[in-house]
Amino acid sequence: MAKEKAHKTRYCSVPRTPERPTGPNIGPARLSILRYLGRKWINGTVLHYCFFNKPKEWTTREEEKDIVRKGFKIWMDVGIGIKFEEISSISDAEVRIAFLRDGSTWSGVGTDILKYFGKDEMTMNFGWDLILEDANGIDTAVHEIGHTCGFPHEHQNPKSGIQWNRAAVIDLFSGPPNNWDVDKIEHNILNTIVPDLVEGSAWDPDSIMHYSFEKGLILKPEKYQNQPLIPAGGLSARDKEWVKTFYPPITARDYQKLELLKSQVMQLGPGEQKNYLFEAPYTDEFTFRTIGKSDTVMVLFEDQGANAEPRYIQGDDDSGEDRNALITAHLAKGSKYILRVRLYWAKRSGSTAVIVEEAP
Repeated sequence: MAKEKAHKTRYCSVPRTPERPTGPNIGPARLSILRYLGRKWINGTVLHYCFFNKPKEWTTREEEKDIVRKGFKIWMDVGIGIKFEEISSISDAEVRIAFLRDGSTWSGVGTDILKYFGKDEMTMNFGWDLILEDANGIDTAVHEIGHTCGFPHEHQNPKSGIQWNRAAVIDLFSGPPNNWDVDKIEHNILNTIVPDLVEGSAWDPDSIMHYSFEKGLILKPEKYQNQPLIPAGGLSARDKEWVKTFYPPITARDYQKLELLKSQVMQLGPGEQKNYLFEAPYTDEFTFRTIGKSDTVMVLFEDQGANAEPRYIQGDDDSGEDRNALITAHLAKGSKYILRVRLYWAKRSGSTAVIVEEAP
């Protein structure tokens, strides 16, 4: 996202990953929701990030790492429900950051980093120096972290109304310094993302997730035929509002008590989440499951107390399949557990519930 003179501009290039597999009876509306929401994290997740210390060509100096650290802090300072924590072990980090100077800056999108990247592979790379080669290095870092949060490029928002000068776009981006092939240009610029079916998705040309474009690359809106489109820089007001739509801050009031054999109906819209607390009445195997025709992701943690990160136990994502999310785990008497359930799609409002039972 380096914003230099047009012929020198280098851009983030999101890697292409497989579309999530779905069952044979998934309709187009349901599929659209799954493809958009399926990359978002369960709210309350702690994402651990780590900088590679080898091989040497993947490393950089502390000064440049501090730019990326500041980028994580900028997102957290919005007051969101997910957190970022730096750790020293690559193998324990979900977000693995390299500085391979190959001219390609990118990040995996949301939960794709768990599904399509090996534990020793980078999930984010800065292909140029954020201090020496990028006057807007902090915006580049914040942009890539936005992808890690699960957000796509804003200029691909189907509500933008952008009509491209396709030939001009391909001509510019296929040349230096990007040297992209047509597939990469289509994937990162020309293709629109699936319609965002969550309310509040109007186009935001000032979004941190939006490229800058020189004049003449955009035919409509017509004003960009004669003037460049240059986002304001930093997180826009809508960026801050939008990230809190998916990752609102979680307080003690957001938790509901879950009791053995008592189902809880979830009144949720697409992308919304419920958080439950369960205290095991005795030591045994317990099963948590959803009820009803829906697509959900469900994750179970052990509560480690107010000053410690919850310990991940197990998760299940039933989206796009003709089944319900199900987790079976050995729980200890008196211990407290956190169950988080995010809804992607339900056949009708109020038709989804969650229950905990003794395992069969």
